[in-house]
Amino acid sequence: MSSTDLTGFEAAGPGHAVFTVSRLNREVRVLLERGLGVVWVEGELSNLSQPASGHWYFTLKDRDAQVRCAMFRMRNAAVAFTPKAGQQVLARGRVSLYEPRGDYQLIVEHLEEAGVGALQREFERLKAKLAAEGLFASEAKRALPRFPRRIGVVTSPSGAAIRDVLNILARRFPPAAVRVYPVPVQGASAAPAIVEALGLASARADCDVLILARGGGSLEDLWAFNDERVARAIRACLVPVVSGVGHEIDFTIADFAADARAPTPSGAAELVAPDRGTLLEALARTAARIGATMRRELRVSEARFEAAGARLRLAHPGLRLVHQAQRLDDLEQRLALAMRATLHGARHRLATAETRLVPHSPQRLTRELAARIEALAAKLERHMNGELSRLEHRVDLAQRTLQTASPLATLARGFAIVTRADGTLLTDTAAVAPGEEIEARLAKGRLHARVSSADGPSDER
Repeated sequence: MSSTDLTGFEAAGPGHAVFTVSRLNREVRVLLERGLGVVWVEGELSNLSQPASGHWYFTLKDRDAQVRCAMFRMRNAAVAFTPKAGQQVLARGRVSLYEPRGDYQLIVEHLEEAGVGALQREFERLKAKLAAEGLFASEAKRALPRFPRRIGVVTSPSGAAIRDVLNILARRFPPAAVRVYPVPVQGASAAPAIVEALGLASARADCDVLILARGGGSLEDLWAFNDERVARAIRACLVPVVSGVGHEIDFTIADFAADARAPTPSGAAELVAPDRGTLLEALARTAARIGATMRRELRVSEARFEAAGARLRLAHPGLRLVHQAQRLDDLEQRLALAMRATLHGARHRLATAETRLVPHSPQRLTRELAARIEALAAKLERHMNGELSRLEHRVDLAQRTLQTASPLATLARGFAIVTRADGTLLTDTAAVAPGEEIEARLAKGRLHARVSSADGPSDER
C-alpha cells in the first residue's frame, strides 16, 4: 500500500519527527508543569492510600470529574488535620504527568480543609491591605477616658456578652451611664448593622467610649467582625472604640482597627471602667497623704513660730547686757586661770632645769670619774692576775707535754741518737759501712766511734 492509499492518512517520512512514548509523555509533562504552574483545586477527597513510604495518593472529585493526586512525605508532614474519605478539602499544587503510565495528576504541596482555609486567606488578605493603608497604625489610636460618664455598648441585646458587660460595669463603676446599641452579631445582616450603629454613636457623641462586643465562636461565627466596612467604620467613629470579640485566642480585623483590644467582652468592660474599689483605695491613700502633709506643715509652722519667738527673746537689750556681763566675768576668770597656769609652768620649767643641771656638776663628775678609775684599776689588776695565772698554767702544761715528747727524755732512759759524720741520722745498719765513723748522742754527752762490723736486723721481736 502506498502512503496515499488512505484518505487523510500520511505515513512517516524522512522529514517527520517520530516520538517515542517516553519522549511524548515527558514533553507533555513539561508542557503541563510550565503551562499551568501552581493551582488551587477544591474537591471531595476519596481513594486515599498511605503506603509505607509515607507518601499520600488520593483522588479529588466533584459531581462531574475527578483528578488523581500525589502528596509526598516531606509535604504531608505539615498537614494540620487527618484527611478522611468524603472530606471537602482545598489543595495547592502543580499539574504534572506520571510518565510510566501516562496518567495526568496533581502534585499537591499544601492541603487544608475547605471553607475555613478560604476564610483565613481572606482574613490575611484584608489584614494586609488595611495595614498597608495605615488603618492599624499605633499613632492613630486614641486614648481611652479615665473616668467615662457614659459608655456605649454595640452588641446583641440577647447574648451573654451584654449581661457580662453590664454586670462588670455596674460593679466596677456605678456612676457611669450605659447606652446599648443593639445589633445582630452573626449572619449577613450583622456587618451592615454594626456599621450603622457605629455611625449613629459617632453622630450622637453622647458616649465617652464604645465597646464592640461578641461572645466566642468559630471563624464563620465571628466573620462579621472581619468585614472591611466594620473596620473602616471603627476608624471613622469620633468616639474611641474598644473591641471585645470572642475569646482570648480569637483575633478579628475589628481588634486591629479598634483603639484598644480586650481578649473578651468582660475584659473590654474592665478596660473602659475604672475599678471602684481601687479608686476608693486610691482616694483613701490620697486623703491620708493630704492629712499627713497638713499635719507635717502644721508641725513645721509651729516649730518656725517657736523659733521666731526664741530669736525675739534672745534679741532683748537687757538680756544682751546680762550675757555681756556674764561674758566679762568669764573672761576675767579665764585670765586669772591663764596667769596661774603661766606661773606654774615657769616654776616647773625652772625646777626641771635645776634637776637637769645637778647631774652635770663638776664636783659630782670628778667624784664619779675617780670612782670609775679606781674600779677600772681594780678590775684591770684582777684581770691581769687571772690572765697571768692562766698563762703560767698553760706554760707549765706545755712544758710537761714537751718534756714527755722530747728526744732527750728518751735518751735519759738509755737510748742514743746515732748519726754519720755528716750528721745524717742512722736508722738502718745497711746505711753504714764498716770502718765508717759515727757519732752517738747520749743523755749526757756524745760518743765518737768507728764501725767494725754491721749486722742486719733480727727477725726476733
